Amino acid sequence: MSDYGALHDTILDWYGANARDLPWRRSPEDWPWPHVDRAWAVLVSEVMLQQTPVVRVEPIWRDWMRRWPTPAALAAAAPGDAVREWGRLGYPRRALRLHAAATAITQEHSGVIPANLEQLQALPGIGSYTAAAVGAFAFGIRSAVVDVNVRRVEARLISGAEHPAPSLSAAETRLAAELLPADDAAAATWNVAVMELGALVCKAKTPQCERCPVLDRCAWVLAGRPEHDGPRKRVQKWAGTDRQVRGKLLHVLRDASGPVPRSKLDVVWHDAAQRDRCLASLIEDGLVEPLARERFRLPA
Repeated sequence: MSDYGALHDTILDWYGANARDLPWRRSPEDWPWPHVDRAWAVLVSEVMLQQTPVVRVEPIWRDWMRRWPTPAALAAAAPGDAVREWGRLGYPRRALRLHAAATAITQEHSGVIPANLEQLQALPGIGSYTAAAVGAFAFGIRSAVVDVNVRRVEARLISGAEHPAPSLSAAETRLAAELLPADDAAAATWNVAVMELGALVCKAKTPQCERCPVLDRCAWVLAGRPEHDGPRKRVQKWAGTDRQVRGKLLHVLRDASGPVPRSKLDVVWHDAAQRDRCLASLIEDGLVEPLARERFRLPA
């Protein structure tokens, strides 16, 4: 497939007509909250969207923008407030990472999110993917943003595989960079357009091939849709896991107006050994602060 120009035009046109109206994609003038920092809005959305669907993220993201429209606003709050407002998005350490990033932005960059990939990636908890996403979507920096949707679209469209490998490879990163349009602004839109194609059409389990704008170019379809013959991505279970128990413990602490005695935590799970292990891990992760007399709270 050498005619990337035609490919770009087709997918970008499709995105222009089919993109979801997500609030972090709008211009700040269209937001109902004053003084929201656009780069901050993008950064928060990208962290929240990691392993979490849009439908769950959007209401929490809106609450965060109302409460903390800038990095300095979040940095002035307690880390525990970030954990509390994270709600049930899952993987709550992301809330602490956002608080740490906001603090670094406030203290080291005068409250202004740096428009530089290296400086973005140097922020606490901001890895290469999030730095690339914020660089592209907030500042128009030319960078390949490779999430699970992008990987799946490019595996099928270019490589002819039903699913990508379980983890991102160097070859996939090179391919994503090679596929970027020459124009920097178009490259930023291309990233989100391919993501959207993967989220809405080229789905993991039920691809809607009849709706795909590049069906006639898809290497996987042209090869007869061969079944995946590599390792499958492991599906994480939930019921009975430490993740579930940690979530139950945090739920009690989030709903409390003050410190919680151990007795209120002991009733959330029947297995005392697992419950104690999970509480200890929450303390180690900085999500729970132990106090005197067997009491606990979110980090102050």
